[in-house]
Amino acid sequence: MKTNLRPPSVPLVTIDPYFSAWSAADHLYDDHIRHWTNKRCGMVGLILIDGKPRKFMGRVGLQDEPSGPAEPEVLEQTGLAVEPLTTRYAFEGEGIRLEVSFTSPLLPDDLDVLSRPVTYVTFQAKSIDGQSHHVKIYLDVTGEWCVNTTDQIVTWNRHKVSERLFAVSIGTVSQPVLQRAGDDTRIDWGYMYLAHPKSERIRTAIHSAAGREAYLRTGDMPATDDSAKPRPAAENMPVLAAEVDLGRIDAEPLSQPVSEYLMLAYDDIHSIEYFHQPLDAYWKRNGLTFQEMLLSAADEYEDILQRCQAFNEELLRECAAAGGDRFRDIAALAYRQAIAAHKLVTDGSGRILFFSKENFSNGCIATVDVSYPSMPLFLKYNPELVKGMMRPIFDYAGSGQWAFDFAPHDVGTYPKANGQVYGENKLEYQMPIEECGNMLLMAAAVCKYEDSGDFAKEHWELLSKWARYLLAHGLDPDNQLCTDDFAGHLAHNANLSVKAIVGIGAYASMCSLLGMDESAEEYLAAARTMAGEWQSMADAGDHYKLTFDSPVESWSLKYNLVWDRLLALGLFPDEVAVKEVDHYLKRQNQYGVPLDSRETYTKADWLIWSASMGTRSQFERLIAPFWDFLNETESRVPITDWYDTKSGKQMNFQNRSVVGGFFLPLLLSKRTAASRTLNEIR
Repeated sequence: MKTNLRPPSVPLVTIDPYFSAWSAADHLYDDHIRHWTNKRCGMVGLILIDGKPRKFMGRVGLQDEPSGPAEPEVLEQTGLAVEPLTTRYAFEGEGIRLEVSFTSPLLPDDLDVLSRPVTYVTFQAKSIDGQSHHVKIYLDVTGEWCVNTTDQIVTWNRHKVSERLFAVSIGTVSQPVLQRAGDDTRIDWGYMYLAHPKSERIRTAIHSAAGREAYLRTGDMPATDDSAKPRPAAENMPVLAAEVDLGRIDAEPLSQPVSEYLMLAYDDIHSIEYFHQPLDAYWKRNGLTFQEMLLSAADEYEDILQRCQAFNEELLRECAAAGGDRFRDIAALAYRQAIAAHKLVTDGSGRILFFSKENFSNGCIATVDVSYPSMPLFLKYNPELVKGMMRPIFDYAGSGQWAFDFAPHDVGTYPKANGQVYGENKLEYQMPIEECGNMLLMAAAVCKYEDSGDFAKEHWELLSKWARYLLAHGLDPDNQLCTDDFAGHLAHNANLSVKAIVGIGAYASMCSLLGMDESAEEYLAAARTMAGEWQSMADAGDHYKLTFDSPVESWSLKYNLVWDRLLALGLFPDEVAVKEVDHYLKRQNQYGVPLDSRETYTKADWLIWSASMGTRSQFERLIAPFWDFLNETESRVPITDWYDTKSGKQMNFQNRSVVGGFFLPLLLSKRTAASRTLNEIR
């Protein structure tokens, strides 16, 4: 499938918040490859066709400006396809068609494979002019992949992983494992690997970025590795390089393309600090070493690529059926970003913990109001991952370190999950109703999709405390922050009140699953009464207001309302959503409906949730401007969820996990009914 959407940034290597590389350009060769933070993360691809050099990826020179030394002639990019797990580029020239694909196998039903820090880079070449051609491919990655800043000192090594697998690696000398925490940061511990299966066609070298120019002149790899180690990454930039000699490409029209692959991998040693204890990636839980994992990844290459292709095709079909071609394009671009903004680990007792990072919003780890919008993707494919998002919050809230009656916001700053940092833990900067509602809704969603109350039962004391908090304070919220904290404090927030009401209803649904019918009736009745009061308090004729005390002209996206439908609570009559969606269509700007009547910016996740409450036609009309935004914005970053609907420019935020919320329409199209619905106790 050729991608009609021009992505603002194209996913290439998408494993976790550190091992992440993107192409923020129209063509793979227009610019340097970049980390999601937009810092350079150099990777260069060259091809020799009958000895003639052409570039297909990155920039050979180290300068960021186009005015630097002349770049080699390019092999023209003729196609791009972004699929959920794979990005495919096509190039043509000199009688050859080259296809380069990047596959990060984030398969949600196989957490061992999903958590492996490996991306496959596959090359296929075919003659298209009826002539035979000799083809060699060159790829390198720079020392920038393993440092936060390029003044850090790096060293490198060769590895014989087995008789079947070889690798070269690079890492810092100091190895400050888990010492650095923050938002706009890159990993400076562990080791970047370039690995390949044993093949007479593949050679590797460790040399300098200047060696690329020598390769372009001579077509030969260095005979020996660079011995001037260690040294700062910026000094004569060291690179890990591989040459793939595809040999003579047959001119027969029915011949199969010649194919080889490389693996980009990262050994982070330890992944997360959890209450001052280092935790390892999920794939290590049974004692597997990094080299053993690499060998498994190589041995399973063919099978994994087949599984990835089947997953790609099925998800793309399902997205097109649920929301049309534009929704399919959006979902394909969002899938890897949603997962790779997390790190999957296990704790000392073997429980899954799934940590998000608030990328370019404040760097917090395991943020509740980031988990809440990202939940739909994980709820659809593997609810255990939603549990993994919530467990750190339950652990922290129940530890005695958390002093409030409402749910926390986070458990630290990535990758240190040692306790909340948001708002310096001052009461006035917290999100009491927001986070209580989020935790209740997430727990109820897990229970509903698993048709079991067991997960809620494990955490019943905290869930009950938070439900009581919403009952006492949720109908008419006082002056406080919600997840849209960039908009500031707001009292009498109608959308936040909806969250409290559906959160109480969610608690009632969990009571019902656990056979606590009396409590279920009590909380359901309270939620229904509150929903009735809400309609009167928020009524503005043809829509509902931003706040209960604001003028009737005010309005906002009531995205929290969608969970009344997803959880089959039946608290609000259908006419509430009908009115709201009709009103959103009247408020559209060029690139979408604003978040509310105060500003022209919006949140993409909330826009899709709100659109999901309408008809299929309304949904497609409401998301089409967001597709246009992605296609046209000058903000060339991994999907930003906060942007201006008039200028089409990013406000802030990029590469955040909240794009998992884009998959909510798939939940609505195939809702799973619990065995005991609330209808039974009405």
